[in-house]
Amino acid sequence: MSIDWNTAFAPRALKLTASEIRELLKLINQPDIISFAGGIPDPALFPHAILAETFHEILSNPATRDAALQYSVSEGYQPLREWLAQTYLPKIGIATHADNILITNGSQQGLEFLAKLFIGTGDRIIVTNPSYLGALQAFSLYEPTFVAVPVQDDGVDLAALEAEMAKGAKFFYLTPDFGNPCGATVSLAQRRAMLELAYRYGIAIIEDSAYDQLRYDGEPVPPLLALDSDRLNQPRPLTEATAQGQVIYTGTFSKSIVPALRIGWIVAPQPVLQKLVLMKQASDLHTPTLNQMAMFKVAQTIIFDHAASIRTVYRARRDAMLTALNEFMPDGVSWTEPEGGMFVWMTLPQGLDAAELLAQSIAEIRVAFVPGAAFYPDRSGKNTIRLSFSVPPPERVREGIQRLGGLITQAVAALKVNA
Repeated sequence: MSIDWNTAFAPRALKLTASEIRELLKLINQPDIISFAGGIPDPALFPHAILAETFHEILSNPATRDAALQYSVSEGYQPLREWLAQTYLPKIGIATHADNILITNGSQQGLEFLAKLFIGTGDRIIVTNPSYLGALQAFSLYEPTFVAVPVQDDGVDLAALEAEMAKGAKFFYLTPDFGNPCGATVSLAQRRAMLELAYRYGIAIIEDSAYDQLRYDGEPVPPLLALDSDRLNQPRPLTEATAQGQVIYTGTFSKSIVPALRIGWIVAPQPVLQKLVLMKQASDLHTPTLNQMAMFKVAQTIIFDHAASIRTVYRARRDAMLTALNEFMPDGVSWTEPEGGMFVWMTLPQGLDAAELLAQSIAEIRVAFVPGAAFYPDRSGKNTIRLSFSVPPPERVREGIQRLGGLITQAVAALKVNA
């Protein structure tokens, strides 16, 4: 008897669906497509030469090559963890120890591990509305009950957040800096308020910091983990539980250096990290040592200078997009003006469906974007669009937005006629 594979899968596997973004990435290599779809770094900005030199140095040196190609500890390459704890993270205000850091295969693996660690079937978790699609996918596999709080200009709706925290939840997940998809930045006042709510109701916060090096305007805002450390250092009695902290932090070099090495990390209290290490052992034993050693050498050499150079490029592309949006979009369409990151979030008039518009856009004007419904747990937000400005040069950004503006102008006019 042949196997019907669809009946052999565990029930949770039936929830796996293809990512709209991954499907759209297939369009990027088509030369006539102007793609605002993939939230990916521009490969022209990768530090190709130093990466090549570093890999050659590691593999040609008898003192390093065997260790680079051998099995290693699950926690991660110790010099990289120590550099993160002693140099990189303190520059953004985070005081921690190497023993509180686990190296992961990108921050996406960190999110999947945290989902596996915390979520049981039906458990409530709080996310922003909209929220990062990769996180929603990682969490969905463990069958939570999603609770979404609306995003506002300076963060989230605090009243809604408190109401949901008061009902209990395993954690609150957010990207506080230039969040994917809408580019919003959570203000300092909001971060302090969120942290106080988390302590009041005993809710963990998962802080996803994929874009911390991509700020173009304004002053940096301390990470929630930094504020958590400050809070714990106040002169007051601490119980054993509060002394551990309330925030779990995920970071990555994928946006600031290169994604292919898949070097991310989690900073977490010891009880959490100990469990995560066991998960890492069961999953893939460890992140490739060669990649960790190479990233350590490259990051400590170039990270801050390289980040400054890519910020200059991305800032120009963001500005080109915002200028073109102001010039070519019709009345009734609004968008965010992010201080950093890779994304502008557009809202169309009610009644327009971004997924239908995408099909028309690709067929008629050869412009790709991501329909916003993918970023809502309940698949609402059908009249929203995520636009990424990270790859096309400014002149192509302008051309693409001009084309898209014409298409949306026609759609808005047709909507009014049919109203």
